[in-house]
Amino acid sequence: LGWTPRRATKAAKKVPENVDQILTDAFIREAHVIRDFGIPDALRVNTDQTQIVYQQGTKTSWSQKNSKQVSVVGHDEKRAFTLVPSIAANGDLLPMQAIFHGKTPTSCPSPKSPFYDDAIAFGTRFVPSKTDTYWSTQETMRDLVDHIIAPYFDEKKQELGLGPDQNSLWKIDCWSVHKSREFLDWMAANHGNIIVIFIPGNCT
Repeated sequence: LGWTPRRATKAAKKVPENVDQILTDAFIREAHVIRDFGIPDALRVNTDQTQIVYQQGTKTSWSQKNSKQVSVVGHDEKRAFTLVPSIAANGDLLPMQAIFHGKTPTSCPSPKSPFYDDAIAFGTRFVPSKTDTYWSTQETMRDLVDHIIAPYFDEKKQELGLGPDQNSLWKIDCWSVHKSREFLDWMAANHGNIIVIFIPGNCT
């Protein structure tokens, strides 16, 4: 048939020219925080956010050699939700938050869904975005901290015999909500013992 595997393409995200220096500086800053505040591995958490597409398609298909246009199922699928996983430096996997496009809890998975009870037992938070997207917002980030991040730190401090004033380290990416003065002021006012640091932009 004259077919060959063809891959859909898009422009790659560009990293800064001085990416090595940026990452080295970030590493040194993090090391200083860990040393100066005596933060053990169980109190160092990294949180990320990832898009989960409901119908995940593939970017590769079979087509005629030298084809300029290649159609694949699911390539233009836009329906998705945001999953927010967190893991501590000691290997602990924290409960996850899942953000769904919608105004009310009915936008989230039904309690009758398969394995719903298992997810809840693990501590998963299903939350509606209350916006026109499924992205993290000020409200969902505060929900994440109040119900997942801070309780985890508090539990670990007790296990380690550390006082409530012990500092923790929370590493997140440079999403606009994360870096906003509104969110950082809220963190300082409500969770002052959690030190927030950022993964440099365009470096992951």
